[in-house]
Amino acid sequence: MLKKFLSYFIPVNIVKKQSDISHNLEVTYNNGQLVLDSKNTNYSYGSLQRILRKGLKYIGFERIKGFNSILVLGVAGGSVIKTLVDEIGYKGNITGVEIDPKVIDIANTYFKLSEIKNLEIVICDAFEFVLKSKNKYDLIIIDIFKDAVMPNFLFEDFFINHVNAMLNVNGFILFNTMTLTQEHKDRNILYRAHFNDDYSVRMYPKVEDHNELYTIKKLK
Repeated sequence: MLKKFLSYFIPVNIVKKQSDISHNLEVTYNNGQLVLDSKNTNYSYGSLQRILRKGLKYIGFERIKGFNSILVLGVAGGSVIKTLVDEIGYKGNITGVEIDPKVIDIANTYFKLSEIKNLEIVICDAFEFVLKSKNKYDLIIIDIFKDAVMPNFLFEDFFINHVNAMLNVNGFILFNTMTLTQEHKDRNILYRAHFNDDYSVRMYPKVEDHNELYTIKKLK
């Protein structure tokens, strides 16, 4: 395909769409790979897939294979789900929560997300989903951005406590954050302080320049 070949030299746009929630969305060939971007950041595949793949490696691919259920808060194009299914070979249940139906339309059309048999997509605000859900999970992946901005609720006690309650013992939270300012770094330090000795918390700074990853294991 000519566009794919040209993308090794310059990014080649495939489609642009407007969303009331995510605003500008673009599917682009970049270095031979389809990626999904918002106005100011990569939403799926590209650098974001590399970031979350590193987080999954920190937890351990073999360990993840043994999990029964995984929750993904913030699906976008579904790159972390593709990593779970295609690279790790995960066959358990995956629930993906995404607030923007336009993003899921793109994910289904251009990234074949709808073809994943062990995936259930829920169109819902993550805060509302966490508040209402009674289910438990072995891995909860939190990757929620509006363009390059992270919602404040992700760092508040109410949301954090509800997510912790949804996690099985010996399960993990993988939380992707963006730190563009000193205020963001201070916010992340405060986030870590929310977890007591019932949890093992590890932070991985400077993943792809401006991202910090957290892996949080529930010990009891």
